[in-house]
Amino acid sequence: MSPEQALARIKSYDGRLKAFVAVFDPALGDGDGPTFAIKDLFDVKGVPTGGGAKVPLAESPAAHAVVVQKLLDAGWRAVGKTQTVELAYGGWGTNRAVGAPWNPWDAKVRRAPGGSSSGSAVAVAAGLVDAALGSDTGGSVRIPASTCGVVGLKPGRGLVSLTGVHPLAPSLDTVGALARDVATAARMLGIISGPDGKTATREAFDAEAALATEVEGRRLAAIPLEHLGEVNADVGRLYLAALDRLRKTGVTVQMVRPPRALDESFAPNGLLMAGEGWRIWRERIETHRKVMDPWIVKRFEVGRDISDERLAEAHAQRAEDQKQFHAWLAAYDGLVTPTCPIPGPPMDQVDETTSPLSRLTRAANYLDLPGISVPCGLTGDAMPAGLQILGRPRDEATVVALGAAFERVSGWNGRTPDLSGFA
Repeated sequence: MSPEQALARIKSYDGRLKAFVAVFDPALGDGDGPTFAIKDLFDVKGVPTGGGAKVPLAESPAAHAVVVQKLLDAGWRAVGKTQTVELAYGGWGTNRAVGAPWNPWDAKVRRAPGGSSSGSAVAVAAGLVDAALGSDTGGSVRIPASTCGVVGLKPGRGLVSLTGVHPLAPSLDTVGALARDVATAARMLGIISGPDGKTATREAFDAEAALATEVEGRRLAAIPLEHLGEVNADVGRLYLAALDRLRKTGVTVQMVRPPRALDESFAPNGLLMAGEGWRIWRERIETHRKVMDPWIVKRFEVGRDISDERLAEAHAQRAEDQKQFHAWLAAYDGLVTPTCPIPGPPMDQVDETTSPLSRLTRAANYLDLPGISVPCGLTGDAMPAGLQILGRPRDEATVVALGAAFERVSGWNGRTPDLSGFA
């Protein structure tokens, strides 16, 4: 869509959706490419980086984040910055510091949009932009993609620059893409990928080659429902139906139980987030805790009791866990699960002491695997669910190829929420 079309839709619908914290009118850039939004954890020159906080993380950045600059250089147009969970530390999409966006699939009941890239997913789902940037430390691109019914693509580490993106846990952080279809997300990843002399060390991703790759004959592992822990009945039904559709693409889907359950990565991933996050943000938290979301403060404070020795042990254990899981996954072209075990619940039912939405997504960060969430249907309450496809290390191409193949048979057919209740 053109920037003018995007800005008109933002004006029509975002008063209630609240996906954006800043709107660029005129849009940034001078090309004729797709429109995009930027999670408010990424620097934009001269624009405050709020980070979901009342006190901005940067008042006036001197330069765009590398990924933002790459998109502008490629002719894409930026129309604004989107809401995030404060300091990106949460999976529900809530924010008691500056407010949270509204999941566009239910205009009557305010439902969790998923986090932490909440506004980016809402903006894409509502058709306010063609695509959006997000960050993913434990599922923060894939979770809101699932709960808002869009595509969320997370690369492995080292493919995309983190320069100009404020960190949560440097050993886990990645930058990803959200879009309504796999092709747009893949093309966004292709543009933002490639070496930057700092955090990105890998060669650029070839989106067109990945999208043209045939998947017939590929072998996928899928985890049986009984080995996935507690899964919402509708999500489970949609997951099994998605596996049947996947088989229609010519892939073999083998029901297997990995040697390490995905949710075994939940706690160690959380330890790294808290330990690294506290060391990065301790001074801010001690200074501004009174105006911060209290749940965010509590999560970071867990890291206060994690010693340097314990953190080093956790990193060593992670390396061993990666080695073992990568060896097992080498026998397959990918691993399939539901993205989230539940759909986005009503906001008044959110339990901030738990994080079920990230139970099956954190493994991709902990084990350093590329992953994608693709819409796979609606629950009985007409809320989206996502299918997660994880790939072997550094094999974003197969993840995209499989995601695109599933998209073609998914039956989703570009479904979009009814926004009449938000006008």
